[in-house]
Amino acid sequence: MNPKPFSPTLQKKIDLLKAKRSPIKLGAIDFDSPLLLAPMSAICNYPFRLLMEELGAGGTVSELISCHGINYGNKRTREMLYIHPREKNIGIQLFGEDPQAMAESAKVAQEYGPKFIDINMGCPVRKVVSKGGGSALLKDTKKLAPFFALMKKSLEVPLTIKIRTGWDVDSINAPEIIHIAKEEGVEFVAIHGRTRTQQYKGEANWDLLEMIGRTSPLPIIGNGDLHTAYTTQLRMKTTACQALMLGRGCLRNPFIFLESYLEDPKEAYFSPDDYWEIILRYFEYLEDYATQERTLLVQMRKLIVWFVAGFPGVAKFRGDLFKAKELEEVMKISEEFFKELTISNQFAKNIDHEKPFMAGGHG
Repeated sequence: MNPKPFSPTLQKKIDLLKAKRSPIKLGAIDFDSPLLLAPMSAICNYPFRLLMEELGAGGTVSELISCHGINYGNKRTREMLYIHPREKNIGIQLFGEDPQAMAESAKVAQEYGPKFIDINMGCPVRKVVSKGGGSALLKDTKKLAPFFALMKKSLEVPLTIKIRTGWDVDSINAPEIIHIAKEEGVEFVAIHGRTRTQQYKGEANWDLLEMIGRTSPLPIIGNGDLHTAYTTQLRMKTTACQALMLGRGCLRNPFIFLESYLEDPKEAYFSPDDYWEIILRYFEYLEDYATQERTLLVQMRKLIVWFVAGFPGVAKFRGDLFKAKELEEVMKISEEFFKELTISNQFAKNIDHEKPFMAGGHG
């Protein structure tokens, strides 16, 4: 798949901001910048990862993938492991509660060519936690050293982990887990700044993340509440973490990885025309990925609704979009919406930089 080139205008904007980035090395793993795409369930498939890499993400991580689904040979699960040849800095994230099953699935996953394998130790969703996976792994740290050791033994690529600060406010054990990970050869640790019991409520504890970033024996990637280019840039300037991981922010602003390098990240740098171009690019990738038109319809409508958040007239547009039953109609309504924004010269989004986007989850 060779997508159509972006317009010269958009490509110039992208290139100018990409030139401001600096590559980093976290343990043995190279990234194009310290701003990475967080793993998000049902979002971080290869079309979305490819798009975010093109739009400045220094690296990406797959959505969480079940070790049991891999080991059972489930077709849908195995398809989730696929890495597109144009993806550069990609890790595959696995979840599960059984060390042996995780080690076996890791052997399969690395055959798909990731730069690293990541253990999900942060997912707070009940159906994952109730089986002992995700953030449930934070509860008994005595089990972690043999868990990591078995995973490490099964791999030829680096091993990483993504955790939360702890299970609850009375068991903040991220520093302990990091030291265990260091002893077992883990390359870096990404930390979401909330406990499992917080889910995505309240605020990420950046005071704790900064303290860990200053004292950790492993590279730390800070994650949580980086919803806008403005807040991301402020954090980049002061953080003790070696990198930052962005989740929800790029669902409202797909240019967040680039706009975080603007002199004034609140300015309207990318136009509605630019948004429409990248929607068309995502559509190209999705056509290559999805086999059913219904999947295309649902995925495109979902993504477009996220991307338009904050633009004028969005409430009516959303209503029209969800009434549309055919993919062609969704694309036509969307094209007209972005054209009208361009004609009326309404480029800027109205975004409250203090309020989260999609408060129910995803980074």
